[in-house]
Amino acid sequence: MTHLKDKIAVVTGASQGLGRRVALNLAARSVVVAMVARSEDGLRKNEQEIRRAGGWAHSFPTDISDQNAVMGLRKQVEECLGVTAILVNAAGVFGPIQLIQDSDPQQWMETVKVNMLGPYLTCRAFVNGMIKQGWGRIINFSSAAAFHPPGPLNSAYATSKVALNQFTRQLAAELTGSGITANLIHPGEVKTEMWGYIRDVAARLGSEGEGYRKWVQWVEETGGDPPQKAADLVLRLVSEEAASINGQFLWIEEGLQTPIPTWSAPT
Repeated sequence: MTHLKDKIAVVTGASQGLGRRVALNLAARSVVVAMVARSEDGLRKNEQEIRRAGGWAHSFPTDISDQNAVMGLRKQVEECLGVTAILVNAAGVFGPIQLIQDSDPQQWMETVKVNMLGPYLTCRAFVNGMIKQGWGRIINFSSAAAFHPPGPLNSAYATSKVALNQFTRQLAAELTGSGITANLIHPGEVKTEMWGYIRDVAARLGSEGEGYRKWVQWVEETGGDPPQKAADLVLRLVSEEAASINGQFLWIEEGLQTPIPTWSAPT
């Protein structure tokens, strides 16, 4: 992937989990990575790991759900590194596992802010630079939860991912023919920190949490999908061969979750 050499990528959620894996993968392909997350300690640790391996990365501790913070992030990235060509929104939270009538309003709204408004703010901040360059790749991490039948306890997370899907499709439609693509991926059933959060909360629930407990057990027994599969899918989408893929929802290769029909490719 020689075309990626020295391109600048912004990766959110890069302090841990899937965001970290994506950042490491891109840096190994000579991409200059701007790593973004709330946790400065995690970012600094990953930055040092990338630099020891001969890559180039910078840490930008930022709350992507804060509009002013994201505008400041764009300015910092452009002043320090240059114009962004790749944006990967891997940051996300699961939010409250509660019935709507019992839910914590602040936690519910925070879920939507991080999972949907955060990508909106970062896309808005960085897409103009891509348009001026005539090349760009935007990849938003979504979830199969957006396509599952509605059920109890999951209103915040599922709603945020449905909204993210539609937003990304709207953005992709606006970018058609510009040399920039915007797509979504389901990263798989990965045993991440989010999985641990669901496990701990589900263990305290009554019968209404049985579905979550079964999912947790399934991921535990299978070991989950390898995080590298999501990172490989990101690499596929930033390749020149993926220039015609726009406004789509993509699945990892041979994941535990059978791909669910989404929407037809634009004609």
